[in-house]
Amino acid sequence: MTHRLMTRRSLLAATGGVMTAAATGLLVPAFATSFAPTPSMRGGANNYQAGAPVVEKIGGGGFWMTGSVRRAGDGAPLAGQRIQIWAHTTEGSERDPESHGATLTDENGMFRLEMPQIVPAFGQAHGHLAYDDESFVTVFLRPIMQDARATNLNADFILKPA
Repeated sequence: MTHRLMTRRSLLAATGGVMTAAATGLLVPAFATSFAPTPSMRGGANNYQAGAPVVEKIGGGGFWMTGSVRRAGDGAPLAGQRIQIWAHTTEGSERDPESHGATLTDENGMFRLEMPQIVPAFGQAHGHLAYDDESFVTVFLRPIMQDARATNLNADFILKPA
């Protein structure tokens, strides 16, 4: 069995390396800069109606729009953020005011809103989501469903302070 002892020279070399890395900022955790802001998606703002009310549910429900909201840079969850949701559904067009609603994120930065089943519009089943308050840069998302029969769709936001 071989034992390798740390010599004084190797200890000094390792300590010097750590101190140099710390002084140059190289010891910053990798995750601290891994949360880049979410860019707005092309077509995300289509049929947007400012000021949609915060609601418990849109229409009769049966479909779940879910997601998370985090701060750019450190990825901290953002509680109390207003997310507006709208879509073309079994109960109406994405242009109809009754197809729009908003929800707030919980203490873990998560949101969830029940709405009618999303159906294809222009050949694609998709939802629309927006963060549109003043604390962070506005972001519009337009996620496309992989399967038009799915009963949920998830969209995540990483917001950059305004």
